[in-house]
Amino acid sequence: MELTILHLYPDFMSLYGEYANVTVLRRRLEALGVEVTVRTACRADRPDFDGADMIYMGAGTERRQKLAMECLLPVRQELKDAADRGTLILFTGSAMEVLGASVTDAGGRLWQGLALADFTSVESETRTPEDVVALPTLWDAPAVGFMNKCSVTRGIAAPLFSSLPLGFGNEAEHGAEGYVSGNILATHLTGPVLVKNPAFLDCLTRRLFERKGWEPPAVLPALPHQTEAYDVTLRELQARIGG
Repeated sequence: MELTILHLYPDFMSLYGEYANVTVLRRRLEALGVEVTVRTACRADRPDFDGADMIYMGAGTERRQKLAMECLLPVRQELKDAADRGTLILFTGSAMEVLGASVTDAGGRLWQGLALADFTSVESETRTPEDVVALPTLWDAPAVGFMNKCSVTRGIAAPLFSSLPLGFGNEAEHGAEGYVSGNILATHLTGPVLVKNPAFLDCLTRRLFERKGWEPPAVLPALPHQTEAYDVTLRELQARIGG
C-alpha cells in the first residue's frame, strides 16, 4: 500500500509548527502498513498535484498568506482538478482563507482567492488569540486547539465545526467554524491540530483509506500518549467554560 502527501510551502506556511500535522499523519499511516511519500512544494517550486492523495497547507502570517495566494493562483485549475479527482485537501490556520473567493486586508485591499469555495474573509486590526473547543461535524469527539486570527469569514453553509463552546467561529463568538465540502476540509485552528486531536487524525486516516479503496481496520490502534494529552487539555478547557 502506497500513498503520497503533498505539503505546500512548509518554508513559509508553518507558523505554529504545522509540519507536525504531516509528520504525525505519516507515522500513523506507516504504523498501519502504508508506504508514505511526502513531497514538498516551496516558494520557488511550481506545485505538482498529479499523484497526490492528500494536499496540506498550514498557517502563515497575513503577509505570507497573501504570498501563498499569489503562488497558487497560477495553478488554481490544477488544484481544483486534483480536488475533483478526490484528492483530500486540508488547509489549517490562515491557509483556510486562501480557498475562498477573496480576502480583504485591514487596509481595504481585495486579494483574489483560489475560489474553490464561495466564502470571503475580511481582516481587521483586532486580533483574537485564544484557546478553542469545537464540536466537529465529521467525528464525535470535541476538538481542542488554538486560534490566532484577525478576520471574519462569511458565506460558509457547511462548517467543519458546528459550534465553538470556547472561541470565536467563522463570524461570531461560539459560532460555527471552518469549512468542509466533500474532500476539502479547512479550519482556522493553528498548529499541530492532528497531534492534539486523535479523533481528527483517525478521521483523515479513514478518509485516505477510502480514497485508495483499502479496507480500513475495524478499530484503529489506540494512541495512548496523544489521547492522554487530549483528555487533559479538554478537561482543563471545559473547566474554563463551566467557570
